[in-house]
Amino acid sequence: MNHVDPRYLEAKRSLDSRARSRRVRDQLLAALPEDPSIIEIGCGTGTLLPQLLQWGVDRGRYRGIDTAERLIAFARDARAAEFRHEGIPVTEQEHGFTVGDLSVTFEQADGLEVLETTADVDLVIGHAFGDLVAVPKLVTKLESALAPGGLAYLPITFDGGTIFQPDHPADRAVEQAYHEAIDAEPGRDSRAGRHLAEAFRRGKGDLLGMAGSDWILRPHGGTYPVDEGYVLRTILDFIESALSERTFSDRADWLATRRGQLAARELTYVAHQYDLLYQMPRS
Repeated sequence: MNHVDPRYLEAKRSLDSRARSRRVRDQLLAALPEDPSIIEIGCGTGTLLPQLLQWGVDRGRYRGIDTAERLIAFARDARAAEFRHEGIPVTEQEHGFTVGDLSVTFEQADGLEVLETTADVDLVIGHAFGDLVAVPKLVTKLESALAPGGLAYLPITFDGGTIFQPDHPADRAVEQAYHEAIDAEPGRDSRAGRHLAEAFRRGKGDLLGMAGSDWILRPHGGTYPVDEGYVLRTILDFIESALSERTFSDRADWLATRRGQLAARELTYVAHQYDLLYQMPRS
């Protein structure tokens, strides 16, 4: 499953924005200091950065970390260009820029390794990241990097629900095989949302907030919003790749039917996810 596709990451922005819990967001903003140090692990193309600015997080230091140099290069250029297009002053700096009073850098590195060598961070963000790495390791690295009272915000964490409409006789078999393929990848967890919540419950801090953040991708007026049809096409590609080593009688028919429904703007897709907010003790 190749998540290193700038178009896919950009196209799902509208989905993410609809799905994220406003309640958990408000809890985050209420607990965040005015001049925070922020690390986003697995930042992709940096699409959460403009959202932070819209939420009023316009001071402090933001470091976007991703292992894919292609995504980091895209993020540096695209986010600065987006701010300029919106009339927001941007000042170029080495490895990044400043926007307002917020210093921004994007770096190619392993996010968990960065957490291991960093301390006293006010906020770590893992947007659609919690199901990509081993949950116990993630929690350990978060707790080691966060400052007293520091926050971990993990929105859009997948949790074992892959739903398509209209119904197809192979839906249950496809969902099971897809989730088994996710679980077979080292460190990945198709039920990461619930497992992360339980790990936080047992951790050193407090699970400050948790809410559902399901993707609901459906056609409107005979078309898909923005570029969301591309997201759905990519999801079907992910599933096809996951099913490549698994055989059952309706596999080919399921894929052909779903792609036909996508082309006809008749396919609806739901992914079950959670937003989680974790806070370390203040002392």
